[in-house]
Amino acid sequence: MASVDPVIAVLEAAVAADPNNTSVRVHLAQLLLDAGRADDALAHARAILVIDPVDETALGLASMAAGLSGDPTAESAYARLLAGLRGTAPASPPSAGNPSNSDHPAQGPGGTRTVAFGPDRAHEEEDEDDTDTDDYDGRGGHQSGGPSNQVNPDIERPTVTLADVAGMETVKRRLEMAFLGPMRNAELREAFGTSLQGGLLLYGPPGCGKTFLGRALAGELGASFFTVGLADVLDMWMGASERNMHELFEQARRAAPCVLFLDEVDAIGQKRSQLRHSGGMRNVVAQLLTEMDGVNGANEGVFVLGATNHPWDVDVALRRPGRFDRTVLVLPPDEPARLAIATHHLAKRPCASDLNVGDLAKQTDGFSGADVAHVCDSAAQFALGRSLDSGKIVPIGKHDVREALKGIRSSIGPWFETAENYATFANASGEYDDLLGYLRTRKRR
Repeated sequence: MASVDPVIAVLEAAVAADPNNTSVRVHLAQLLLDAGRADDALAHARAILVIDPVDETALGLASMAAGLSGDPTAESAYARLLAGLRGTAPASPPSAGNPSNSDHPAQGPGGTRTVAFGPDRAHEEEDEDDTDTDDYDGRGGHQSGGPSNQVNPDIERPTVTLADVAGMETVKRRLEMAFLGPMRNAELREAFGTSLQGGLLLYGPPGCGKTFLGRALAGELGASFFTVGLADVLDMWMGASERNMHELFEQARRAAPCVLFLDEVDAIGQKRSQLRHSGGMRNVVAQLLTEMDGVNGANEGVFVLGATNHPWDVDVALRRPGRFDRTVLVLPPDEPARLAIATHHLAKRPCASDLNVGDLAKQTDGFSGADVAHVCDSAAQFALGRSLDSGKIVPIGKHDVREALKGIRSSIGPWFETAENYATFANASGEYDDLLGYLRTRKRR
């Protein structure tokens, strides 16, 4: 694997020291995109949009990175937002009930174009533990809002179940207690006064299977799986982002039982104390709080799963009982899980008899699932190169794995460095006890 670009390394260090420096993030995202690291570029572009949702450069980068990452839905959503800001998109986004608006410029009061994320409201110092609904119309939208695009989340019926998840026994036990047990035992549910609603936050380093766990849970329940990201919610029109959030929950309620999976929930539900200059995003967080409360049992049968790499950035009100009141740490895969991951990624590739997948699993201790997959892909590339030289198929052997491991290291070390600081110095409530226990175990090895 090529060495890390020193400029990228310097910029990454600068962003780590000052996460709100959007100009540095823009430069870093562009370099990452040029280096073929589309996923990393997309993550930085999204971080910029949390701070400044109308940053045109970030929207352009997010669109390109999403396309290169194989997410055409997000690519189109970001491109649509960018075009609208530049005045080249339909000024009044078409909706299912109003398809003819595309030829008319959107007009705000006084005939000016209205965009979603204007100045903060004067009453910005509200209690962060309460939802702010004074400006809403009762249907999840802002009273001044314009038309919104039709919300189309990714919906699927997963066929995988928790039996397909290798390892992660602690996580699976927590999911059994939180969701599956009450679902399967109506009498026990009634006896203990539990309901079929609730929220659970999965957190941990990137690439360790949080999304796959969500799909497996939905498959276990025989439920629909709704994937929601920042691009599904954000809209340039005043109040439309809040309405999008409301409509997403309404679709989930109509499809119950279902799992509503909020990916990168730290972006959708970022701490409002960090959003002093983004009134639009503060409203989105407030709307999310309102929807999760599910007044009068509206969320019965809707299981809300959140996934984040940065739980310390999630708004404190979202962690309150009745919302994301349960937290589960998703750690790097253990050896049986790494063995299953490597076996899966090598199954349809020609492999030599000297290739021992068990050895590969042992040698990747501390790797994320994505890292293990990367080792397999890299080994396959080495074998492909030898095949091109010889003019015939040369199967993947232990030599190829050894060469791949020379250039690949665990990608989650920086995450643990940051997480350890929070677990050590910001754990008054004990929410990071599991993480501290894991870190102590690793240090004793």
